[in-house]
Amino acid sequence: KQHSDILESMIIKLYSKGVTTREIADLIEKMYGSHYSPAQVSNISKQMIPKVEAYHKRKLSDKFFCVYLDATYLPLRRETFEREAVYIAIGIKPNGHKEVIDYCIAPSENIEVLTEMLQNMKSRGLKQVELFLSDGVVGMKTALARTYPKAHFQRCLVHVMRNICAKVRVDDREKIMNEFKQIHQQTSKKEAAAVLHKFYARWNKTYSNVIKGLKEIEPDLLVFYNYPKQIRASIYSTNMIESFNNVIKRKAKPKAEFPTEQSLDAFIGIQAMSYNDRYFNRIHKGFGQVQDTLESYFD
Repeated sequence: KQHSDILESMIIKLYSKGVTTREIADLIEKMYGSHYSPAQVSNISKQMIPKVEAYHKRKLSDKFFCVYLDATYLPLRRETFEREAVYIAIGIKPNGHKEVIDYCIAPSENIEVLTEMLQNMKSRGLKQVELFLSDGVVGMKTALARTYPKAHFQRCLVHVMRNICAKVRVDDREKIMNEFKQIHQQTSKKEAAAVLHKFYARWNKTYSNVIKGLKEIEPDLLVFYNYPKQIRASIYSTNMIESFNNVIKRKAKPKAEFPTEQSLDAFIGIQAMSYNDRYFNRIHKGFGQVQDTLESYFD
């Protein structure tokens, strides 16, 4: 039984690393001489399903200082082979501890799905969020205002920069990127606003539509300057959640597709729980120095 338990925990570990059920079956046989069919391996990995269900229903902390929202795409077989949107929310508490709060799977990026996820987070105990960070999905601010009306919103500056680069000539990209980066490297919001307006003046003649689009979202670009300088590097972009997305994508790569939504859910759930275990009680860079200040933003 002990031998069997060790093999089963190894199977779950390999599955979470993205190794296919057929490859796991072959590996176990070569290493231990124990024969497991791909179907048996699949059944063993299904032991994670109740744990993942419990993860989705667990009680949440009542407050997070900031919550990063993003969607990534993974292959799932429905009627036809499709890439499904996976919405992910990662938060940092005022004490600097971070965790994957939740995620959900949907056929496409859809603001109704995101609204439902936010409402679910609130019903499970997350009452207050000071700052949300995300890219510019249409309807995002409306969804946040409905669920967390007191929260502030910072648009990811890295996404904004990518969008700008997609709309300008290749010859101008490096120059524009270097100038735009100056916006998040200032010591105060006033200085950053001056740099942004200088950017408008310099490029408005050549790229009037790009500058017009930037002016429309200006209220969401410099919100991170309202917070202590020790944490600004963490809250002007969604880079932290993107690094988690990249881990998921890398581990999912060996799987051509997930056969069911349940198998995809279990796979992401394992990654989320593993992330939360790894960062349990670790303080995110800069947050430890300003914990009292961050607590003061809450009721």
